[in-house]
Amino acid sequence: MKSITELTQKRPALAWLLFFATIAVVFLLGLLASSIIERRAEALFVNTPKTVLRDGEVRNEKWGENYPREFQSYYGTADTSFRSKHGGNAMVDMLEEVPEMVVLWAGYLFSRDYNQGRGHYYAIEDIYNSLRTGAPMSGDAGPQPTTCWACKSPDVPRMMKEEGITQYHSGMWARLGSEIVNPIGCADCHNASTANLQISRPALIEAFQRQGKDVTSASYQEMRSLVCAQCHVEYYFNKKVAEGANYLTFPWDKGMTVEEMEKYYDEIEFSDWTHALSRAPMLKAQHPDYEVAQFGIHAQRGVACADCHMPYQSEGGVKYTNHKMQSPLNNVAASCQVCHREETATLVQNVYDRQDKILEARGELEKALVRTHVEAKKAWELGATEEQMKDILKGIRRAQWRWDYVAASHGGSFHAPVECGRIVTAGLNIAQETRLKLARLLSSLGFNGEIPYPDISTKAKAQEFIGLDMKKFREEKALFLKEVIPVWKAAAAERESSWN
Repeated sequence: MKSITELTQKRPALAWLLFFATIAVVFLLGLLASSIIERRAEALFVNTPKTVLRDGEVRNEKWGENYPREFQSYYGTADTSFRSKHGGNAMVDMLEEVPEMVVLWAGYLFSRDYNQGRGHYYAIEDIYNSLRTGAPMSGDAGPQPTTCWACKSPDVPRMMKEEGITQYHSGMWARLGSEIVNPIGCADCHNASTANLQISRPALIEAFQRQGKDVTSASYQEMRSLVCAQCHVEYYFNKKVAEGANYLTFPWDKGMTVEEMEKYYDEIEFSDWTHALSRAPMLKAQHPDYEVAQFGIHAQRGVACADCHMPYQSEGGVKYTNHKMQSPLNNVAASCQVCHREETATLVQNVYDRQDKILEARGELEKALVRTHVEAKKAWELGATEEQMKDILKGIRRAQWRWDYVAASHGGSFHAPVECGRIVTAGLNIAQETRLKLARLLSSLGFNGEIPYPDISTKAKAQEFIGLDMKKFREEKALFLKEVIPVWKAAAAERESSWN
């Protein structure tokens, strides 16, 4: 066999070809080495803190100096342009979309105002503007307690530390208007010194402790859901902890199913309000997103909330978590298609198919519940006694709790469609059984006619039907905000100056 030297001597062109090929290989290897070194340097630079964050730092902008990519992506929650078929991040008037809700919540603040939530960026602004928070300075009878701030801001743990947890839960929400000014952000989920995920709200820790569990032993992957579970859960205001307090409590002592939480509430004889039409002692589900998701296939396979709603993203040599916190349907490639290989249109349609089926059944339950409340009102008008109405009111409470549990769960019809379908079906069965009892009672009271379904085709008509003077509420809230917002902003600016 001829050597390379002999070949190149006889063919000089081959020598030049090998020479240039060697130079090209060396050049490409140099580029690769340079890229690796550059990306490692970039990652090292990014991961090296530039600002020492003080313990309890609540200002997202300060965190952004150390974590610019996460900070910039977080402010993507200000985007309200995306709407899916049944969700998204745009503000949607849900009472206009489903006027039956007004009647189902008659006598409760949700009958005034219930909007689909926007991004976390608007957490403070939206609680100001909500008609549910009331206008205490103008004499509104419905202002909410300080506890309503609990999930809206990293300033909440700061105030709990300054005032004490129980004291924080006392008084009306307006008393902390100048203190709670930073929207949901970094310090809600991360430790300022290490940036590690941490639980900042005592309610979650206490709920696990009462179950004999230690949340601090959770794995990193579990924490990627538990930091969300600080707020995206069912809860109630426990008034028995201390005089004047509305202590935030999760009803998980008996378990996380809808029936186990109902049993918990029944045993402590708790109700959120008494329905204005039927007089039933009602339960208002909040947003049991974490609990419902546990019964879905994704959670059972170890998928965390952040995997889909805050997927990883790479930029240069840096891999980071996208903090836009949005519907996965607005980012299918990074969320769904990391695991699923189907086309985007197929995956989106899969979601809609599940949501459509649950919403169809839920709509039937809503109409049945409206009829039940109206028929119960008629029974009272005809002279029904407390004893005669006892089982009927219990049925109304149980049926609506199941409806509300599914309706209030963000994404529940996708997270756990089988469980949501089971709950809605159970609610519909209870509602129909209750209506049969009402029919027998009305007959015994001498009424055998049909009670017409009310004209609640719009939010305004539904609110008029239950006797709400919405003009008064809006005027009082506008006056309240005009008076206090400048005062709150001035106080917050003064505190900000002292921190700097």
